Amino acid sequence: MGDLMSGNQRYVEPGRATGLSNRVVGWFTGLGMSVWGSRMLAVRGRRSGEWRTVPVNLLTHDGARYLVAPRGHTQWVRNLRAAGGAGELRLGRRAEAFGSDEVGDAEKPEILRAYLRRWKFEVGVFFDGVDASASDEELRAIAPGYPVFRLR
Repeated sequence: MGDLMSGNQRYVEPGRATGLSNRVVGWFTGLGMSVWGSRMLAVRGRRSGEWRTVPVNLLTHDGARYLVAPRGHTQWVRNLRAAGGAGELRLGRRAEAFGSDEVGDAEKPEILRAYLRRWKFEVGVFFDGVDASASDEELRAIAPGYPVFRLR
């Protein structure tokens, strides 16, 4: 698993374990079975215009729904930005169109903390030892490396 930086944009390339996990979770999610809140995120490719899909963990926190990118500025993050925040969340045959707004770094600590409380067992490796017990300052310090989108 490589950790690449493009300017100031953290990106952790998916390794074999991540690829296998994504296929398994994607398979279940495609059948309509959510794994701990999983959905298939579908976003139009920024170059091809074709639908690209990846399993994501949909976080509900304080009445709002969020997508968090634990591996950083991934392809789905770049595609979502290029699509103006528009995409679909799929579970089985159901597809929910959504719009989204990217959350600023100052707003991220509580969202990242809630995300880590829920999915640390799955994504903790991407947070370099930071967990839900981290201070707001620690979470604010890592916030630029973890894109977050609020769904609308």
